[in-house]
Amino acid sequence: MANTRLPSAGFSITIRIAVPADATSIGRLTTAAGEAGAIVTALDVVDSDPAHVIVDLTCDTADAGHADQVVDALTALDGVDVRKVSDRTFLLHLGGKIEVTPKVALRTRDELSRAYTPGVARVCMAIAENPADARRLTIKRNTVAVVSDGTAVLGLGNLGPAASLPVMEGKAALFKRFGGVDAWPVVLDTQDTDEIVAIVKAIAPAYGGINLEDIAAPRCFEIEARLREALDIPVFHDDQHGTAICVLAALTNALRVVGKQLADVRVVVSGAGAAGTAIMKLLLRQGVGDIIAYDRQGALHRGLPDLNPAWRWLADNTNKENYSGDLAGAVRGADVFIGVSAPNLLTGEDVAQMAKDAIVFALANPDPEVDPREARKHAAVVATGRSDQPNQINNVLAFPGVFRGMLDAHAEEFTDEMALAAAQAIADVVGADKINPTVIVPSVFDSRVAPAVAAAVRAAAQNPAATPAPAADPGPADLPEIAANASATP
Repeated sequence: MANTRLPSAGFSITIRIAVPADATSIGRLTTAAGEAGAIVTALDVVDSDPAHVIVDLTCDTADAGHADQVVDALTALDGVDVRKVSDRTFLLHLGGKIEVTPKVALRTRDELSRAYTPGVARVCMAIAENPADARRLTIKRNTVAVVSDGTAVLGLGNLGPAASLPVMEGKAALFKRFGGVDAWPVVLDTQDTDEIVAIVKAIAPAYGGINLEDIAAPRCFEIEARLREALDIPVFHDDQHGTAICVLAALTNALRVVGKQLADVRVVVSGAGAAGTAIMKLLLRQGVGDIIAYDRQGALHRGLPDLNPAWRWLADNTNKENYSGDLAGAVRGADVFIGVSAPNLLTGEDVAQMAKDAIVFALANPDPEVDPREARKHAAVVATGRSDQPNQINNVLAFPGVFRGMLDAHAEEFTDEMALAAAQAIADVVGADKINPTVIVPSVFDSRVAPAVAAAVRAAAQNPAATPAPAADPGPADLPEIAANASATP
């Protein structure tokens, strides 16, 4: 039976197979893999003899279990000998994904004497006399710490610091590839808020910025707020602000596609944790018509008991009609659905009940809140977080350029104005003549994105008053800062 989930390069395998040297053997392999639900991406002949051909068949599968099913389907073919199966994702991670490379050659004694002792002592004394020179004379000017305690690794939960390291390595690689920023993983073997704050404060002199990553709510909010207050370098929680920036950018263009204004739409957000809360606050800043926040407690509304302070704030400042039903009911008649929660919460029929020209951002990974194939039957614009689907909303559109801009500006903090400027820059990269239902955000490989975001953030840092005002009244006068005390989800 063919697999019903979506294959992905994240579960790509290469299978070395010996088959009889006849005209039909290779065709049988690709047919069997396709019938098992895999997507064949490559087939290479690696050896042969008069009786056999050795091939490497590479294909995308949906998960580890599906990969086993594909291998079983190939093994069952007459005359086929499966010799080895390689998981291409694990192969890519062997030995880690990043390294340190010197910027100076150190080919002679003279060069060594300047880079290290005795010459380096003069530079140390200069910094001791003027600490601000550290930005000019050390790696601080271009280096970011990617800090995690491993309590909220991707969608996998509390895996601990060692298991979070592959994600932090990947983040560091993305910083360098897309923003030219030198980043380094700092994984902490503690989940104590006070200890994390103290450790980051202690290591901060070496860095020009702090990127918090995969720290569970609600602790992530307190950690960020305390570090922002204590440090003179930007502190940015990408799970919150990177996601919010990219969602606002995508929604800006999606609304252009369907001809609606943000002030006129009703948005349902599934997931009131770090990402969802930051998204909602940024939308409120931009004057969204209304939002219904939905989480494990249900729709957050006035009168719902036992809410923590962050959820209480959301209940008091969203959901104008005080809706208290289920998620399917919340999306009925809504213009926009944004999911940052869990897979398979909605069906295509639920999407069919949304307003005309509905917009669906189903961002749970790897499996979205609604099957994007079903959503497209009814919604005008559909986006996911997956790289194998149109309109991928991916934080890499934001954080490399955001940090590039902050580092270039020698910024001491990350601000709301920077977030709004970054979102507008990402949206504008697409270009009015290029926007359509399947292109609302630029490709993550578009070389224009990071420079545009960096320039916008740099301008916002240097002249905050020049940042465009929201399209409408953002809401209550006591709306807290986007980065401040947000929400919690278990």
